[in-house]
Amino acid sequence: MAGIIESSPAHQNEQKESRVNFSRNFLRRFQTEQNDFLGRIITGDETWVYSWDPETERQSAEWRDFDEPRPEKVRRKQGALKVMHMIFFDMNGVILRWPVPIGTTINAQYYKKVLQDKLRPAIRKKRPGLLESGILFHHDNAPVHTARAVRDVLAGYKWELLEHPRYSPDLAPCDFHLFPKMKEHLRGQRFETEEDIIQATKVAIKNLDKCSYVTAFTDWLQRIEKCAKNGGCYVE
Repeated sequence: MAGIIESSPAHQNEQKESRVNFSRNFLRRFQTEQNDFLGRIITGDETWVYSWDPETERQSAEWRDFDEPRPEKVRRKQGALKVMHMIFFDMNGVILRWPVPIGTTINAQYYKKVLQDKLRPAIRKKRPGLLESGILFHHDNAPVHTARAVRDVLAGYKWELLEHPRYSPDLAPCDFHLFPKMKEHLRGQRFETEEDIIQATKVAIKNLDKCSYVTAFTDWLQRIEKCAKNGGCYVE
């Protein structure tokens, strides 16, 4: 999960260059492989789901240029009870929704175990063809994701990693599409227990239109095209 960018202009130029490079490499692969490329991608991330969340704005992080003022936003207090969800999906839908037990330390070792014990079996069950055609794996560059232990697991499975540029929630399908859509279904509801949150999240995902996942990837492609053309600036 990325945060707000606040850095020197020189640092921002480096970040924008990284975003452009990611976008150009992505587009180059797409131009060569077309929908076969998109169809092999599995993307995922983590997000908190609260017992009460009145916020109507997108919960993901925002990008702000060095000289831009902080946008004013009124936030109402969220519920104290919350459950972290790890969600992985492709163009055909969610492959794994994993609610992390409350109190669990989410570190590289835990994330690695989820990939090994939860995600890979889910892929084998729901998308067996992907294991044969070759998985392109995408997640952001949070420290938990970029740890050596995690990279070793991905390499061992021969899953090709699509490197994500830093501070770029606008180029992460979970952040700009899936999580906002999911939380729209949950907004305004109150949940009393951990299990209530888990079940409501399950229903929210189930209620998403199947076309929504294809839309996530086509929107992703359009955002990447814009990023490549605008010099790496934030894409709305």
